[in-house]
Amino acid sequence: MRVERKDLLGIENLTRNEIEIILDTAETMKEISERAIRKVPYLRGKTVVNLFFEPSTRTLASFALAEKRLSADSFNLSGSSSSALKGETLLDTVRNLEAMKIDFVVIRHAMSGAAYFIAERLEASVINAGDGTHEHPTQALLDLLSLKERLGNIKDKKVLIVGDILHSRVARSNIWAFKKMGAKVSLCGPPTLMPYKIENMGVEVSYNLDEAIQDMDVIYVLRIQKERQRGGLLPSLREYIELYGITLERFENAKDDVVIMHPGPINRGIEIDPRVADGTNSIILDQVTNGVAVRMAILYLLSGGKSGEVSEA
Repeated sequence: MRVERKDLLGIENLTRNEIEIILDTAETMKEISERAIRKVPYLRGKTVVNLFFEPSTRTLASFALAEKRLSADSFNLSGSSSSALKGETLLDTVRNLEAMKIDFVVIRHAMSGAAYFIAERLEASVINAGDGTHEHPTQALLDLLSLKERLGNIKDKKVLIVGDILHSRVARSNIWAFKKMGAKVSLCGPPTLMPYKIENMGVEVSYNLDEAIQDMDVIYVLRIQKERQRGGLLPSLREYIELYGITLERFENAKDDVVIMHPGPINRGIEIDPRVADGTNSIILDQVTNGVAVRMAILYLLSGGKSGEVSEA
């Protein structure tokens, strides 16, 4: 089975079948990463540009590793090292890159919709690595793979996303992803960090974490995104920890087998206690591992690869 798309821009417009193809392919790609020689020739001769206008560790590193393991030629270009500092527009930047005969652009940008904007104007495939507060589709896909490994199936599972929902592109992608796979999604966070009419996405919203945490199968903890916040949205970090932090005491009131997730980077001691983040219920490092496999799968499928043929390598 193939994914008949030029680009991967968001979870909202993916079908459940496409998600399952990506996850199945990622499972095989993960096996490649466990070999003694972690390299296959699927993208030999292809060129990938990682164009990151925002800081990144996990996403950029995992895309770079994915590209190398698929034998692609790739290079990283940051906003601080591009001609954007000289006034060049985003469109001119990517058109100049495409003139160098590239095949993929992996873009992270502070502007919501940036990936869609360039995808409509380029022949190269575009992969959204996070656009403003809109979506982060590859994060949602690696989260689905991580939950599939831990739970087997997330249909009818209860998932609670906690924290700064307002500024979180991860939250939006995960709401779409979890719901498409049959999970029941709830949100909890400060009223000032909850988007207006977010209930229209088919989620339940609460503001009392001690009540919301009970009977949940998955608790997905978000980072407080201080770099995107306007002033006055939070009285203090101490109050946030008291009301919405996943403290050890609060965690002990959750189900014994609850799964703890976090997209990173973690503000230890603020949104989550280190003992919870590092405990046996946590699959945070599994998420990081699966990021490489998922991004390998996406690059392979967008290049015309077929799910089910990977194992023949």
